[in-house]
Amino acid sequence: MRPDDLALLRTPGTPAVAPDGRIAVVAVTRADPAGNRYRSQLWAVPTDASAPARPLTTGGRDTDPAFSPDGRWLAYLGTADDGPPQVHVLPTAGGAPRRLTDLPAGAGAPAWSPDSRRLAWTAPTGPVADPDAPRLITSLRSGQDGAGDRPGQVHVLDLPDDVAEDGAPVPEPVVVTGGDADCGDVCWRPDGGELAFVSARHATADRDLRTDVFAVRPDGSGLRRVTTTRGLCSRPAWSPDGAGLYVTAVPDLGPDGVDAAGRAHTLCRVPAGGGDLEPLLDPAADTRGDATPGTAVTERGVLFGVRRRGAVELLRVPLGGGTPEVLVDGPFTVHGVGAGGGVVVATVGHDASAGELIAITPGRRRLLTAFGRALAGTGRVHRMRERTAGAPDGPPVHGWVALPGGPGPHPVLLRLDGDGWLLHYDVQVAVTAGHAVVQCPPRGDGDVLAFLDAALADADLGLDPARVGVVGGGPRGGRLGALLLGRTGRFAAAVVERALPGPDGWAGTADAITTPTLVVCAEEDPRCPAEHGRQLFVALKRRGVPAELLVFPGEGRELPRSGRPRSRIARQEHLLRWWQRWLAPT
Repeated sequence: MRPDDLALLRTPGTPAVAPDGRIAVVAVTRADPAGNRYRSQLWAVPTDASAPARPLTTGGRDTDPAFSPDGRWLAYLGTADDGPPQVHVLPTAGGAPRRLTDLPAGAGAPAWSPDSRRLAWTAPTGPVADPDAPRLITSLRSGQDGAGDRPGQVHVLDLPDDVAEDGAPVPEPVVVTGGDADCGDVCWRPDGGELAFVSARHATADRDLRTDVFAVRPDGSGLRRVTTTRGLCSRPAWSPDGAGLYVTAVPDLGPDGVDAAGRAHTLCRVPAGGGDLEPLLDPAADTRGDATPGTAVTERGVLFGVRRRGAVELLRVPLGGGTPEVLVDGPFTVHGVGAGGGVVVATVGHDASAGELIAITPGRRRLLTAFGRALAGTGRVHRMRERTAGAPDGPPVHGWVALPGGPGPHPVLLRLDGDGWLLHYDVQVAVTAGHAVVQCPPRGDGDVLAFLDAALADADLGLDPARVGVVGGGPRGGRLGALLLGRTGRFAAAVVERALPGPDGWAGTADAITTPTLVVCAEEDPRCPAEHGRQLFVALKRRGVPAELLVFPGEGRELPRSGRPRSRIARQEHLLRWWQRWLAPT
């Protein structure tokens, strides 16, 4: 890919499948560099592959489709211009969509009641805060997500009989929860008698990361806590008989409720009446990797994406536990999954595709879409090669290498974050520009260097050990990149993004760095403030180390993965300029 090929990238989200299984609907997102925003439309896809996908909507940003259980309606979030997302419904038999809400802060993903007469979602209440006003942060989770000072609440909307008529009044949604605790991931009990959602309402909620599953009646009465363990819960879904809930959770965060690092977010079950989380998969290893907003539960089992060596497999876990059935495996990443009418539809990507829809029925898998055709047609998409290297301590290190065309030796970029079986914009742009990319998870320094050494020694790859750059992003990768720079002198250049200093600041690390370093930061990143990047840049510059500081105003932690299109393109152009300066042949 070239930097401006970002405009050709089409990224499908989580599919919604009609109750009869005949049609899936998915939001497909694309970058609009001219407007400096992302746009998304809903597309309808026959699950028997009898016709190509076709657009359903023309909105600026339509997302989160959900079929009503009776199949008559499709609810979704639609955003006009720069406003917040609002709930819309579209009749599946044909007709124009209708907006149901006009909430100041917008609405969350809609969830249908079993009788198709009500919708629920979570969203902040009250007026929209002044963006220039100070924000009061009072808990650990507020500092983590940047939104905990405006808690979301569960809303329920009763639909009128004539909802399709534009002139028919729509009642105001009822807010059925309250208080200062944030609510999320709402879902209906199969008989419609209760809503389940995730919240933190315990006494130490401002000091730990624990979240519980709660249940409440649609009129706001009968609020009760369902989970009783020290877990981090998300994405609950009721069993078909309503006797239990399936939850993605870290079952135990330790006595202080903060031990989440390195622990699996695995599939658990809890009795509907309340109780402890019971893991249905290995709580030490089977961590969820798909981005489905909820959890798809069918009569045959729970659909659950699990991380496996840089991929995300799709499992169907029996409702009562036991050996799961593998529906998708190999070098693929399952991004989202939906089910209906006995058909499972998954959005599946790999190292050369941002994602396509496949339909899974007994004994058969069908490819349904070709959203990546335009990008693939450029011939500038490069595949990954998996490699394994011995590690100084612990299990072998698995990683990936992508090579440019032509003979080597190739200049090398070592990336310290990310998985292999994904289409990485950064990787593709770098390889198109003539760099080999070596990529491995952010494990310990010794493991990363062992993998790099093994790749450099592989004559079949044709890598140039004299021209190696390193790039680290995010709280883990950014700091690991700085640590590697401080402990070795082997890199010709470096890029440190979202820099995060140690407890003593940059003093120890920066004093040891001699590598030319480009520091990249986003001005509004709450987890890795831009000031950290400025401090590293100043420390290097004062010591005479070649250094540059690249700051993106108005960007948050979404950069580099989903920042504004112009920022992402400009970032790639600066990175290529930096690598050309320091890694070009002499």
